[in-house]
Amino acid sequence: MHKLTSYFYNFSSSNTNDQSYLQDQKQDTAIIKEKQKEAKDPYLKRILVVDDEPDITLAFKVGLEDYYFQDNERRRFEVHTYDNPISALSEFKPHFYDLMLVDVYMPKMNGFELCEKILELDANVRVCFMSSAEINIEALREVYPKLGFGCFIRKPITIEYLVKRLSAELN
Repeated sequence: MHKLTSYFYNFSSSNTNDQSYLQDQKQDTAIIKEKQKEAKDPYLKRILVVDDEPDITLAFKVGLEDYYFQDNERRRFEVHTYDNPISALSEFKPHFYDLMLVDVYMPKMNGFELCEKILELDANVRVCFMSSAEINIEALREVYPKLGFGCFIRKPITIEYLVKRLSAELN
């Protein structure tokens, strides 16, 4: 009987160590899964949309994120939106976004000023400017010599055309 008691004591003692080990394994697994979730899907492109009109940011977010689901393809865009350029700047995550879609005319900080500050944090993010007003690109190049004006989108715009332009910029 003594051997049996000793066996149960050793078993329960080692079981406690096993439970602790299993708990540590579960925590490690949870951390790994979280890191994998954060890891970038090579087909998914993260887009930051900054426009002072919440209706536009919402329309672009829904339109871009849902566009590829129409043909049962996997999602191509993950869209993050801000209707305040100062909030967008303060919460900007370097090396997270593939492309920024920025309205030119916004209160407190225009799109060009925002882009200059963002490019100091992440020089690799691509930028597309958008506006419903007529813009003189040559004059802008003199005022903002550090910015590239390769992608300029005139509003209003259809989602289909927006997808084509952004896809072209991202490839």
